[in-house]
Amino acid sequence: MKPIFASGIALFSIATYFAVAMPKSTVPAAEDTTPSRVLLTWGNDPATTAVVTWRTEAVSGGAELQYAVASADPRFVSNTSSAKAVSQNVDLAEGGSAYYHTASLTGLKPDTRYSYRVGDGVKWSEWYDFKTASSQPKPFTFVYFGDAQNDIKSMWSRVVRQSAKDAPYADFMLHAGDLINVAEADHEWAEWFYAGGWLHATVPSIATPGNHEYKNGLSKLWRPQFHYPHNGVAGLEDTNYYFDYQGARIISLNSNEKTAEQAVWLDKILDAAKANWVIVTFHHPMYSTANGRDNKALRELWLPILLKHKVDLVLQGHDHSYGRMNLPSGVSTKKGTTYLVVSVSGPKQYNVGDDAKDRMTKLGEYKQLYQVIRVAPDTIKYEARLATGELYDSFEIKK
Repeated sequence: MKPIFASGIALFSIATYFAVAMPKSTVPAAEDTTPSRVLLTWGNDPATTAVVTWRTEAVSGGAELQYAVASADPRFVSNTSSAKAVSQNVDLAEGGSAYYHTASLTGLKPDTRYSYRVGDGVKWSEWYDFKTASSQPKPFTFVYFGDAQNDIKSMWSRVVRQSAKDAPYADFMLHAGDLINVAEADHEWAEWFYAGGWLHATVPSIATPGNHEYKNGLSKLWRPQFHYPHNGVAGLEDTNYYFDYQGARIISLNSNEKTAEQAVWLDKILDAAKANWVIVTFHHPMYSTANGRDNKALRELWLPILLKHKVDLVLQGHDHSYGRMNLPSGVSTKKGTTYLVVSVSGPKQYNVGDDAKDRMTKLGEYKQLYQVIRVAPDTIKYEARLATGELYDSFEIKK
């Protein structure tokens, strides 16, 4: 998956972050071409590519991204390159429409810090910094969030901010689905972007969709916002994909549809993996932590493949409680090489189920959590932390 949030980039003080990180309004005024909701992801190779998406409320002619190798000398702005954006107008379920823009960068230098801004030549974002991945195995840190989903601005934002204290140099964020509650609710997406503020623009996000990103199909706001490699099952673009990142293969599965096709794909992708570590994320868990939420059909499809290939970490969401188990075979053993984690970062919480009490190594309920995961060539160190910062669970995997 360097203690969040700017790969190798020193952040301002936490006090400064609290004072200025969040915009005063979640949605720009109508007819405004000021960039908002800026999000950083990758293309096929995190070492040499970057993809940035953003939004404007009105048509933004000539939308583009300007970038340069980062420098302390502010004159870097006179020696920038430019990437034209692909723009689309999206009708919003809550009324009106908005323009979404996607700019892709290729041919970047590995392990290099860049500065960029987005705009249309008249109105620009501020300059943001990010760092490309190394092309070689190298230690890295990421933060994993279970479902944010509800009361995102008022309650989830505190989790993101606390994680920024505990992992100020995280290389990316991983979201295991249900980022919002209602798939097409634009105001909820506005809250999600507000909660992360400029972190979304400086720390790449890996996101997989949950059931709440679906309503008569995948939210029409998903793909304009999240761009990922198109190396998964056809028809699941930007939801089913994988990256190789500094010695780890990181895989996103879409547990909402085409699960059998993804099982075949997953077996092939894992068979070809040469990475030190394999980390898989999807929304619906192999084993539920709550009563009445068993995903038997999905488990029968995917779990044998995960165990066959000895996947190291499986990061899930959906059940609004916390559970962690390692499972080589059967359902009651507590020793093995594949660690399955279910977590929740938002305020919606469920009681843990009776079956989970017999199965899980660690269980928790009514706790907002985030996970800091540090990956080195020979170890993975996992920490689950409470919204208030205290350590709740931890383990270490050694090769």
